[in-house]
Amino acid sequence: MDVHFPAFRAHPWVRGGHLQTILGCYFFHQEIPYTATRHLVTLKDGDQIALHDDRPQKWQPNDPVALLVHGLGGSHKSGYMQRCAKKLNAHGVRVFRMDLRGCGAGIGLARQLCHAGRSQDVGEIIADINSRCLNSPLAVIGFSMGANMVLKLAGEWQCDAPENVVGVMGVAPPVDLNVCCTHVETVLRGVYDRSFVQGMKNYIALRQRSTPDVLTPEIPFGVSKIRDFDSHITAPLSGFANAIDYYAQASSGPYLEKIRIPTLIVTAKDDPIVPVVAFQDSKLSPFVRLIVADGGGHLGYIAARSKDADCRWLDWRVVDWTLSRMPGHLATAHWQVMQARVKTHPGVQHSV
Repeated sequence: MDVHFPAFRAHPWVRGGHLQTILGCYFFHQEIPYTATRHLVTLKDGDQIALHDDRPQKWQPNDPVALLVHGLGGSHKSGYMQRCAKKLNAHGVRVFRMDLRGCGAGIGLARQLCHAGRSQDVGEIIADINSRCLNSPLAVIGFSMGANMVLKLAGEWQCDAPENVVGVMGVAPPVDLNVCCTHVETVLRGVYDRSFVQGMKNYIALRQRSTPDVLTPEIPFGVSKIRDFDSHITAPLSGFANAIDYYAQASSGPYLEKIRIPTLIVTAKDDPIVPVVAFQDSKLSPFVRLIVADGGGHLGYIAARSKDADCRWLDWRVVDWTLSRMPGHLATAHWQVMQARVKTHPGVQHSV
């Protein structure tokens, strides 16, 4: 069952990729109380990951489940994670928000560093969810770096994905980490590059305070580019020869042609972090559908007034896609609603 999305139309006050990215991150927020149950999941290497379980009151065994995976610098508290969890809960979907290794509530619980290639962490979390929710259909959704991880995992599975995984969705995935790093070095004279690096420096400082017995190389003075940070910190701490080796092994692009489960990728033409050119060298499996929206920036997608209940176009597409993947009456009923919406608000699907 293939869901047809309404086209993204930018809010008249939020035009362009930079405004969409920045305002989408820092504004248009609503306070959502934390009501999840936190689980600590022990990985095979001994590190622990925090998993936040948002369970609807009427959820029953075998009912739908979704896993949300955040991006670089994010956590279960990221706006898109909270909003999508709330909206999916309202449709009866139990949601697990995953803090990546050493992030969010998991700070101090991991000795190994988080990086874009840790797809197996997501795989272990899926196994834990399946032990809690036996026989429930599971949709896996990743954002930015988290999207890279879930797509890489889907490609690694090939034909061996867990039977209950009904699909994978990746939003703004940096499928070619080398291309993306080169791109952010030039955009707005490196503003995004420096911002990411400062966030990672803050993270390393917090990590050193929370796990003082874990040795971390000194960050050389003047490091202001992601590539340099990865050369001095990410690569040596994670077993890669250098940054180029890390990007080559961790990028999901080479895995996209190996995917054998229904997969959706959503990205934007004006994304200042993940340029559309990053997808041009990626061969897509017949199971992978790529939608390139005309705008939206990086995880922004602040939309003009539409049939959606609010301006967060991306949130509703996550809901639409997740429900369309679920078997039984839930998917059928939602499909009928979406078809009615398309007749009055047709979308435009682009492929690179």
